[in-house]
Amino acid sequence: MTSKKNNQARRCFVYITLPGQTTAVTAGRYELQTNPERAPVGRFVYGKSYLARKDAVEIDPVELKLAARLYQTTQHDGVFGALRDAAPDYWGRLVVERALGKDKLPEIEYLLKSRDDRAGALGFGLNEKPPASNWNFNKTLKLAKLQAMALALLKTDKPLTDEEAEQVRKLLLRGTSMGGARPKAVVEDQDGLWLAKFNRPDDDWNVARVEHAMLALARSCRISTAESRIEPVAGKDILLVKRFDREKAEGGGYFRHRMVSALTLLRADETVTDRAKWSYVGLAEELRRISANPKKDTAELFRRICFNALISNTDDHPRNHAIIAKDRRWKLSPAYDLTPTRQVSQDHRDLAMTVGEFGRYASAQNLLSQCKRFLLDPPEAEKIIAGMQAQVEKEWRKIALKVGVTHGDCEKIKGAFVYPGFSFALHAAR
Repeated sequence: MTSKKNNQARRCFVYITLPGQTTAVTAGRYELQTNPERAPVGRFVYGKSYLARKDAVEIDPVELKLAARLYQTTQHDGVFGALRDAAPDYWGRLVVERALGKDKLPEIEYLLKSRDDRAGALGFGLNEKPPASNWNFNKTLKLAKLQAMALALLKTDKPLTDEEAEQVRKLLLRGTSMGGARPKAVVEDQDGLWLAKFNRPDDDWNVARVEHAMLALARSCRISTAESRIEPVAGKDILLVKRFDREKAEGGGYFRHRMVSALTLLRADETVTDRAKWSYVGLAEELRRISANPKKDTAELFRRICFNALISNTDDHPRNHAIIAKDRRWKLSPAYDLTPTRQVSQDHRDLAMTVGEFGRYASAQNLLSQCKRFLLDPPEAEKIIAGMQAQVEKEWRKIALKVGVTHGDCEKIKGAFVYPGFSFALHAAR
C-alpha cells in the first residue's frame, strides 16, 4: 500500500483579469499532488464568489469551462493546459532556475515564480486575494542591458553571484512567460508592451531581421500578424514584437486578454508520444467549435499553413498558434514566430503538424486534400494557394532587403522559399 507520506500537495490561487478590467480577481484554486509511485494529479475548482459574478468568464474553452465542479487531470504532469500556457517555456524556465540557483523546480513553482507579464490573463499566488497590479515594466531604454544579460546567461552554466542573480530577478524575470527557446524579455514604450527577441551568437543569419521580414511578407499575403519592428542596440539587432494579449487602458494599466495555445486546444503535449495529436485539421475542427467566426478563422489558418509551407517554416508547432479572447468570444490570434528553415531536400519537406491526407508533407496537394475541413471549397483553396505561391516567389527577397536583411543572408535563406516539392503530384500509399 502506498504510504500517505509519499503524497505531497501544493496549492495556489488562480487569478484572472476580466475583459475590460485592469485589475485581477480570484477565479479559483489549483492543487498539484505528486507521488513518486504514480503520475502527478492536478485539480482545479472555480470559487463560488467567482461563479456568482455576472461578468465571470471561462479560463479556456476546452478543459476548464465555467462550471461548479472539480476538474482533475493527470496529463502534462498534472498541469492543465491553460495554466501551462501561462507558465514560462524553455527560456523562461532557464532564467527562473538561474535566478534561484536551482536546476529544476516543481511545476507549480514555475507558475508562482514568474512575473505578472506572463502570456494571457491569468496570474497565480498563495494569497486568496490577488496582489495589486504591477505595471512596472522594463523600458526600451534598458534593451542594451537586457541583451547583454541574456547573452551572458547563454554563455555559461556557472552559478550566478548574488549581485548577478539580483539583476536577473529585477530585469529578465520580467517577461519569461511568452514561450519559446530564444532569449527574450518584455519591454514597454509609449505605445505599449513589446516582446524583445535577441539574436544568438550561434545564429546562422540575422534571425531578428529575417523574422521581421517574414512577418511583413505574411502581411503582404493577407495574413494577420503581430506588429513588429527592429531596434539596433549596441551594434546588434533586436526584434520587437507587439504584445497582442495586452492593450493599454486610457486610465492607466493594461487590459489583459485570455490566450490559449493550440497545444491546449488539441489536448496535446510536447512529447514524442503526443505528436500524432499535432494536427492542423484537428485545430480547424476546434476553431469550428469555439470560434466566434469559424469561417474567417479556419480560412485564416489555411492561409498560414500555406505560408509556412512556402517559406519552410518547420517550427510551426502547436505552441506557435493560439486563440485569444478580448471579451467573452474566442478567435484565432495574430500569427507570430514565422521563421524560414534552411532545408536540404528539394523534393519533400514536412511541417511540424499534420496538414492533410499525406501527413505533414508541405505541399499544395496535401493542403487541398482537407480544404473542406477549413470551410473552403476546392476552387477557393486553389486560388489561395496559387496567389500566395506567386506572391512569396515574387516578393520575399524584395521585402527582406527592404527591411534590412543583407544580400548575404538572403542567399543563405533563399532555398527555404517555394521549394520544388511544394508542387509535386502526390500518390497515396497502397
